[in-house]
Amino acid sequence: MGTETQVADYSAIVQRTFSDRKRTNILKRAEQLTIVFLLPKVPKFISPNLLTLIGTLGSGFVFLAFVLGSYLANWYLLLGILGLAVNWLGDSLDGRLAYYRNIPRRWYGFALDIIADWIGIVLIGFGYYIYAENGTQIVAFAFVALYGWSIIISQLRYKITNEYSIDSGFVGPTELRFIIAFILITEVLYQGSIAYLAGSITIVLLIINTIDSFKLLKLGDLKDKNQD
Repeated sequence: MGTETQVADYSAIVQRTFSDRKRTNILKRAEQLTIVFLLPKVPKFISPNLLTLIGTLGSGFVFLAFVLGSYLANWYLLLGILGLAVNWLGDSLDGRLAYYRNIPRRWYGFALDIIADWIGIVLIGFGYYIYAENGTQIVAFAFVALYGWSIIISQLRYKITNEYSIDSGFVGPTELRFIIAFILITEVLYQGSIAYLAGSITIVLLIINTIDSFKLLKLGDLKDKNQD
């Protein structure tokens, strides 16, 4: 009986906390379990807005790691992993905390989340630009531009389908953080590899965005036909 009650309580919390978006990423289950575990432990004085700020500061820490890695020693890049963790904590808990506490500000939170995500990715991209060498700085520009493209796709998909999703199939922001962390670790172990890895990720992101754009256009075309 106790186990059934716990499962029901968990399901109710998940339903309330994640009701505003659809998730399809590989780490969805583990991520939701972690968030549901952490939410009750967030101190009362910490607000969703403060968590958004903390997430942005995490991106700033990744930027700092790139700067230190460029001018001091590349093992400072490992500090970027801590920054990514802080970014995940703030970015993943801010809106969820609002829903958990039954104080959601749907459109304000939606707008703030997009703005904070954009600032965060610009900080990370600019940090890589400072660290990059031998003309590979273009990868930083391409990555930021392509991430911006993915944000635009998610907003247009929301407009057309009225269903908000921040994932591109099995890959979402959390998976991207793990990929960036892997790139940082590899660069520390094999200096110079970051240009190839970051370039590869940028190409993959280009392919994903292209596929998602065609899917988006088909959704728009279908909606137009249904409205005729």
